[in-house]
This record gives sequence, C-alpha cells and structure tokens, in this order.
Amino acid sequence: MLPFFTDAFANAASEEHAAGRRARDAVEEARGEVAALIDAEPREIVFTSGATEANNLAIKGYARAQAMGDQRKRILTASTEHSCVLESVKSLCSEGFSPIVLPVSSTGLLDPDVVEAALATPTLLVSVMGANNEIGVLQDLAMLAALATRHGAAFHSDLAQLAGKLPVSVRETGLTMASLSAHKMYGPKGIGALYIRRRPRTRLAPLLSGGAQERGLRAGTAPVPLIVGFGVAARLARRSMTTEARRLTALRERLHRGLRAAIPGLSVNGSVDSRLPGNLNITFPDRPAASMLAACPRLCISSGAACSVAELSPSHVLRAIGLGDDACRRSLRIGIGRLNSADDVDQAIAMLIAAHEAPGAQSSLPLRQRPLAATGA
Repeated sequence: MLPFFTDAFANAASEEHAAGRRARDAVEEARGEVAALIDAEPREIVFTSGATEANNLAIKGYARAQAMGDQRKRILTASTEHSCVLESVKSLCSEGFSPIVLPVSSTGLLDPDVVEAALATPTLLVSVMGANNEIGVLQDLAMLAALATRHGAAFHSDLAQLAGKLPVSVRETGLTMASLSAHKMYGPKGIGALYIRRRPRTRLAPLLSGGAQERGLRAGTAPVPLIVGFGVAARLARRSMTTEARRLTALRERLHRGLRAAIPGLSVNGSVDSRLPGNLNITFPDRPAASMLAACPRLCISSGAACSVAELSPSHVLRAIGLGDDACRRSLRIGIGRLNSADDVDQAIAMLIAAHEAPGAQSSLPLRQRPLAATGA
C-alpha cells in the first residue's frame, strides 16, 4: 500500500498519463484478487467504503431500481442480521416496501420451511448473512438462494464475516449480490466491495450522485491504497484459508474444552456444528460479562458486536435465539484469529476462569449503567 500513499499518488480515473494508469492497473489487479476469493468475475466487483455501504447499496439500490416496473414490495431478512441490514430494510418502509423479519431457531439457523412459507407471497428480495458477526453461525446459503430463485426473488448475502475464512463461491451458491469487508480478512479499514451478478444482469440504483466511477454505482475518487491492501488481503486469505480454518477450529475447541471443564453450566450460543472456525460465543452461569471483561484487561473480547457496544443494551442476536436479558448480560463473544497461538488460548482460559471465580465479581448495576471494559475486534 505504501507507494500509493506517496510517489504513486495519482487518481485511478486519470488515464491520460502514466501515473494515473499505474493507479488504475493497481485497482484492477486488486479487483481481480477480490473476485477470485469468491469465484466472481472482476467486473462483477464494485468497491465501497465497507460492508455497511455495500449492504445499503444492495438492498436499497436493488429495491429502488425495481420499484417502477415490479409490483412486488416484500423484502425478507432474518432477525439475527447485522444492524445495517435490518435498518436498511426498515428504512424502505417509507418508500412503500414491506420488510419481513424471519425468526431463527435456538441454533441461530433459519428454518427452510419458514422461509419457503414466507416466499409463497410474491417477494422481491431476500437478504441473509453467510456467517453471523456475533455467534458465528453459518447459514445454508445455497439452499436459501435456491428457495429464493425458485420463487423469483433476488438473493443478497452479507459475506463480511465469511469471506476469507471459509471457501465460498457466489456462482455455485447462486447469489445475486454479496457484500465484503477488507478488515474482516486483515485488510485495511474503510474499504469493502459489493458483488453484483452480471448474467442475468442485476440492476441497482446508486446511493451517491456524482461521477461514473465503479460502473456508475459508487461515485467518488477511488481510495487506491485501501483497494490495493484489500487485494493483497484477499490473495493471502485465499492461499491460507483451508489450513487456517483447521487450525482455528482446533484452537476454538481447545478454548471451549478448557472453560467447560472448569465452569459447570457454561453454554455455547448458536449452533456448535455450523459456525465459523474462530468464533465462540458463550454464556457464563453466574457472572455478568461486564465484570468478566473488567477482570481480564489483557483480553480483547466483547459482550456483543463492536458496532453496537455504545448502546449498552442486550444483543438483538442473542435475544433472537431465545436468551433473556439476564443471560445476554452473562454472554461473551470470543474471536480467535491469525495471530493467536495455543499458548494465547491457554492464557485466556486461565484468565477467564480466574475472573469467573473471583469473589465479588457480580455487579449490582443494571446493564444500561455499566460501562463496558473492552470492545470486540
């Protein structure tokens, strides 16, 4: 990335001179790497500022582009979706669209029969994330996309947590659109992408007015250094994905075994079998998450999604899988990543056990008054 912050600082849209063409070539090389990660064509990738913007563009852009010629107004999503998806769908109410938020089971998974029943009423779009950002649950995207296609609906998936961690093919899965975020695969923050299927063509209305960058769907000067970093991150993830998934699964199981052996009553939130390799979301039997976090200042873990910790309210994801407010307050989300080792996991086990056993760890303050001691990465 460094050369594109300094000597190669040209605008990628300035193709009249060599410096601009160098920047353009770097952007297109990165576009190819991001496309290869999800088995797409490079021209099906539109760069955005992140997955939040990509989700907004996919949902609002698709709905608005179809509004004039399509009578269908229903948009289906799941109760455990990222807040930017839920809010995007909700915001379309004022434009005549009908959001349908489907329930999930206690595992966090959608019931195919519930989805099919909802699709019996003509539906425009279905948006379901590949992997949940809090409990790590993996939805069966191929099955869900097939159901949507059979009923004539487009299918969008937020792949921010899944892409780069496990193999995913947008082509084989049958996705119409998919959102990505660079920093979820160790790339720079502030850059993401939206996959938009070319054949059959998917039409979107842009969110931003301006120039014709990114096929006219995302106006503004391309952030070349960030795009270059995204491309490298995608390439590295593609090369190491299979072996890294096995390693992280082993570390997650090591963490779970160690905590479960010492803390009777510990429970895992969401499906144990269908989840991201490095995710463990757990509920402690009798200790609030806030007190656990305060007792473990060296651990970068959290009690919910990093984008919502300022709300200091129970996780909507944990509520959706059936946890009450008290259980939500006793839950922690732990992520294991590329830089973590077995020794890190063992240290985390010891710290969490000590925090759980510490006298006076209970907090008498209600959830909305307790400060969080740490935030998730």
